[in-house]
Amino acid sequence: MMMEQFPWLTVIVLLPLVAALFIPLIPDKSGKTVRWYALGVGTADFALMFYTFWRHYDASQATFQLAEKVVWLPQLGLSWALSVDGISASLVLLAGFVTTLSMFAAWQVDRRSRLFYTLMLILYAAQLGVFLAQDLILFFIMWEVELVPVYLLVCIWGGQNRDYAATKFLMYTALASIFILVAALGMGFYGDTLTFDMAELGRKQFPLGLELFLYAGLLVSFGVKLAIFPFHTWLPDTHGEASSPVSMILAGVLLKMGGYGLIRLNLELLPHAHVYFAPTLVILGVVNIVYGALNSFAQTNMKRRLAYSSISHMGFVLLGIASYTDLGVSGAMLQMLSHGLIASVLFFLAGVTYDRSRTMMMNQLGGLGQAMPTVFALFTMGTLASLALPGMSGFAGELEVLVGLATSDIYGPAFRSVALFLAAVGLILTPIYLLSMVRQVFHGASADQMCDLVPACDLDDLDLKAQGNQEANCFGTDCILPEEAEFRDASSREIFIAACFLGLIIAIGCYPKVATQMYDVKSMAVNSQVLTAYHETYPDTLQRLAQGRWSSAISAAQSADVLGVVK
Repeated sequence: MMMEQFPWLTVIVLLPLVAALFIPLIPDKSGKTVRWYALGVGTADFALMFYTFWRHYDASQATFQLAEKVVWLPQLGLSWALSVDGISASLVLLAGFVTTLSMFAAWQVDRRSRLFYTLMLILYAAQLGVFLAQDLILFFIMWEVELVPVYLLVCIWGGQNRDYAATKFLMYTALASIFILVAALGMGFYGDTLTFDMAELGRKQFPLGLELFLYAGLLVSFGVKLAIFPFHTWLPDTHGEASSPVSMILAGVLLKMGGYGLIRLNLELLPHAHVYFAPTLVILGVVNIVYGALNSFAQTNMKRRLAYSSISHMGFVLLGIASYTDLGVSGAMLQMLSHGLIASVLFFLAGVTYDRSRTMMMNQLGGLGQAMPTVFALFTMGTLASLALPGMSGFAGELEVLVGLATSDIYGPAFRSVALFLAAVGLILTPIYLLSMVRQVFHGASADQMCDLVPACDLDDLDLKAQGNQEANCFGTDCILPEEAEFRDASSREIFIAACFLGLIIAIGCYPKVATQMYDVKSMAVNSQVLTAYHETYPDTLQRLAQGRWSSAISAAQSADVLGVVK
């Protein structure tokens, strides 16, 4: 079937991919032309998606819009099918925003710059394809394509242990993605009609046993990407070795692919199985929150601490998805968008710090606040957003999730109380490990103390002018005189990148509707579908609640096989 309108979504997905093919043809010895070209392509694609959604997308509709479908292999029911709704539109804009700024953040990449920006543009296209794919096999293909550029970007431009980190990332995510293919084939071949179209799959009635099997497989696959305990261990290793622009995309976009998959496939296509798994998601969410926060304390590497912080924050996404409330599901979406912005700016500023100090080890840093006051101010703002300071987007997202879970009529009061208490413990731990990181990096010990603590930092190694000069500043393993300091403050480019993120973080924090108006109608429709499945599973509970027979309803629900935690 041919498309009846201009293929906006196809152009949005293919523009970075096609543009990447022309990079080898660009005459450029220094790499400057290539980076401007890649940044121009990223900016143009982001502007195109913004224009498309502004002019042709209706946020008041919960249905798929701008549908484009071209039959690929009719014998197998495969097609190039793209469409957008509130959930995918917001994440597409997030991907475009973060990836474009990450290419701008990679301005200093001068080694194999052609290959670097080619991979970045391919990764850009694959991310958009995941969020816009309407065909489940196309979704799987885009999911797999995304793995290759990330692996190469970590393996070639990563740190000392980059090979180990890249291989671990590839093994975890590639093996887990097999479950997506199995689920796609299982849903597509079930029934009389062979189809992989998500809208048509949503109309199929799967047996409960098959739903539970498919849901469990998809939970593993998306759980790895979302870094759910115990499938999270690839994330700190990958972040610890990846360059900061790649970490920005990993934390800002790729983690959100896991949350998107849970909402798009597990909740929308398998709602009856979600009824049985929802309490497990709440438990996993609480574990993520507390476990990630506690492990952050033990990290001396700045990026690994931020990585465990991401694991903790993704726990709130699980709580929102499993809350059975409109506010909770909306909060899960807002948390994904908010964390995408906050984590991106923090990893970017960690990279700015590394560019000056040449180390990510916090015990080798200290006193940077005096040398780089602007970086210190920007990093502090990002940290305050991450610890959910009111007026920042992190506060709005986490508050929606917690209130949504607290007001859920599905879970019993004891279960909700324990879950909320443990989540609150995570909220208390977050500012402690984040603010201690800021203190250690930007304040820390004095110059004299640093020279005593760091063996490689020896004033005697300096030239005669510097020997014995107590005005020397020690950062990492280098001792330098103030007038010779290379610890310059943030450049105009770096301030612009950080300001783009922080401005949007504050805007969403002060007026969350900036983000929520795009997906609220769709998220409410998804939650309504899940609630319908719940009441179909436990009709006696619904009937007794309607008659006001609360004690009888609670007894009936608690006798059901949902871990005894439903109300």
